[in-house]
Amino acid sequence: MKILLILFLAFSFGIVYAEKGTYVNEIQFIQYLDESNALEEVKNGNLDMYYSRIPSELLETPDSRQNLDVFYVTGGSYSILVNPAEGGQFNPFSNQEIRFALNYLIDRKLVVDELMGGYGIPMVSNYGPYDPDYLSILSEIEKFHFRYNPEYATDVISKILTEKGAQKTGGKWYHGNKPIEITIFIRNDDPIRKSIGEILSSELEKIGFVVHKDFGDLNKAYVTVYGSNPSDLKWNLYTEGWAGRSAFVKYDSLGPAQMYAPWFSNMPGFNNPSYWNYKNPSLDDTTQKIYSGNFTSAEERKNLIRDAVSEGVRESVRVFLASKIDPYVVNKRISGVINDFGGGITNRLTPINARSNDDSLKIGVKQIYQGAWNPIGGLADAYSKNIWDLLYDPGIFKNPYSGENFSVRENWKVETAGPNGRLDVPPDTIIWDSALQKWTNVGPGITATSKVTFDLTWGNWHSGQKMDMKDVLYSAYFSSEWGSAQTENDKTFDSSYSPQASQSQKTLVGIRPIDDHTIEVYVNYWHFDDSEIADWASVWPVVPWEIVASMEKIVIDGKASFSRTDAQAKNLNWLSLIVPRDALLVKDALRDFQKTKYIPAALLPFDNVVQHYDSRYESAIKWIGDKNHALISNGPFYLENYSPEARAITIRSFDDPTYPFEAGYWKKFENVSLPKITKIDLPPQIIIGQPLEIPIKTSDATQIYYFVSTGAGEEVDIGTLDVIDNAAKITLSAAQTQKMMPGGNDLKLYAISESVLKPDIYTTSVFAVSSDSQNHTQTVTQNPAKAEKIENIGLVSIILGIAIIGAIVYVRKSRARMQKRR
Repeated sequence: MKILLILFLAFSFGIVYAEKGTYVNEIQFIQYLDESNALEEVKNGNLDMYYSRIPSELLETPDSRQNLDVFYVTGGSYSILVNPAEGGQFNPFSNQEIRFALNYLIDRKLVVDELMGGYGIPMVSNYGPYDPDYLSILSEIEKFHFRYNPEYATDVISKILTEKGAQKTGGKWYHGNKPIEITIFIRNDDPIRKSIGEILSSELEKIGFVVHKDFGDLNKAYVTVYGSNPSDLKWNLYTEGWAGRSAFVKYDSLGPAQMYAPWFSNMPGFNNPSYWNYKNPSLDDTTQKIYSGNFTSAEERKNLIRDAVSEGVRESVRVFLASKIDPYVVNKRISGVINDFGGGITNRLTPINARSNDDSLKIGVKQIYQGAWNPIGGLADAYSKNIWDLLYDPGIFKNPYSGENFSVRENWKVETAGPNGRLDVPPDTIIWDSALQKWTNVGPGITATSKVTFDLTWGNWHSGQKMDMKDVLYSAYFSSEWGSAQTENDKTFDSSYSPQASQSQKTLVGIRPIDDHTIEVYVNYWHFDDSEIADWASVWPVVPWEIVASMEKIVIDGKASFSRTDAQAKNLNWLSLIVPRDALLVKDALRDFQKTKYIPAALLPFDNVVQHYDSRYESAIKWIGDKNHALISNGPFYLENYSPEARAITIRSFDDPTYPFEAGYWKKFENVSLPKITKIDLPPQIIIGQPLEIPIKTSDATQIYYFVSTGAGEEVDIGTLDVIDNAAKITLSAAQTQKMMPGGNDLKLYAISESVLKPDIYTTSVFAVSSDSQNHTQTVTQNPAKAEKIENIGLVSIILGIAIIGAIVYVRKSRARMQKRR
């Protein structure tokens, strides 16, 4: 997480100013709930693209793809959220063993092959096969040996229920003479999740539970699942869905915390102080170390991730089912689409870089409004985040194919003594003192692990006001104040945002403005990649200080809350800057500031020219009056209007002489060369106890990760190969092949490159025979499983654009840092 107000990324080149950074002047986002209608509208040219998956069966024929470009997007996933609370009635899922048994009750292969039409890969943890950290945890995940086995799941569940005093009568389980009832909240706005819920309901009914099905969309889930006290047991299971991240991430510091750890406010209870909350101190500790860079090497980081993911899978409060490979459609007349490995075509670069015969775009969306718009505790769903990403410029962003950081509007220089050394901090470096409510000098004798110097590329806010260092200082104040330890009657504490902000504040030593565009940041944070240190220390603001101050006043005065969790705990509105009611609250706060000539304490020591404050207040008041919303930022588009009646949002190009990027600046990301495995020489059978060489040919690859295991999942060999002249070779010794079992053994290959971290995946069986049976097996050329998989090669290659020479066991037609709910 950042040291800043908001958890968004930040950086910058020194760039010639442009005036306009987009090809189109206007984009209209229009709600289309029905994918079939949306598909026809894109074909007919009434929509330019659709920001949601199209069911695969609608794209199976050439005619169905007429006038369309189809892009395949990875990064999303399906999961089951499990309620582990104990309440007034018996909840079987309060028991870890019963939760864990769900992994054997859900047929992941069925979900992928039948419900998803083959467009996916089974997954058992928060990391899918296309996440860079997946290879770090693969050997650990393989140890679970999850397979669909309802008989085993039934045996485990029955054993625990009996131990808990339950009895089975007439095929139904009873506890305390009452039938054991389970409520599954099923998303019926997504056909796949609806089917997952129906299948899971059927499996649980077969075991002997009475199952109630509650259907709804994300808005209802915010109330029933994320907004209710888990101990009230209004739900036991929920069919979750996750969109990919806003950008592809090389080093994922958030994933294990977001999906498994209570401190991140995303597990049952959601840190609402008046609710029952899931607790796991071990997971909290491990994921906080990953998140805040509390490791001394890449290897230690990998071990922490392995520990966190393994514990998360064992706890099974969130059970992952499948990684998605979703088809998205764009009308052929549109060019400039950038298919980010994490965000897909919905990443911020596509609309900025898109070109059309018209000067506008029309984009269909599944939902137009599913949660509050505020950059502190809102913008938590994929639908709002996809639009918001176009309205602000990050300081640092991620390469869409490698996940590496590059500067956008923050140039950086990193100095570090980490992981074990210390740097001297100048005594005039400042830190916000929450007790004294003012900036104080750190004084002499203070040290830090790292120092980052930022050179900031200013421009105008959408309101016309020039960005300046006051925006940075107020953001730094805000995250310090709201990330500080909670005190009695603390009005600057949000039960969702503050626990996250506190993690970054623990590492902040101080900041030191140098001039009107340069600032030094001192942190107790280290990473083996310097750009990750810069990303952590980022101070780039994405909304003007006067808007943040107004929101803060509204929340402190008890008129609204930043986060959904806090709003529900206090029975207040969830603050949304695009809702007219809340925009008027912001406007009223600004008028009070203007009338009283208010200067925030966080800005008092810094160049206080009265005209600056009056001008800031006046321009924001005028903006709200003109636009009927209070969302002001600094990106290539600004929000023109939100029309709930028309279910549409319109944004327009920010045509301003201070904007630093010209149209076409991001064209360099339009094309990418994917790593491919082009040939593998694997004999039809191998002799146990004899050496084995497996030559591999590749293109555009620099490394191959390989995993060889027995059919029972026992490790034979794991390693990494450097690719030289498009070739590599796996060499297994006689002692290693001796570990193999007669019959099928497993070989998995992942080819990657330094610049493209999306792997080409090859999975197949290695058929082994003992030496004394060699003469009896000479006619064997392939086991049936391998032959079945090879049938799918062509389709997989077409869809992914990756030449997969073997076939993936479950893939017939084959996720900013946080993943967003769908």
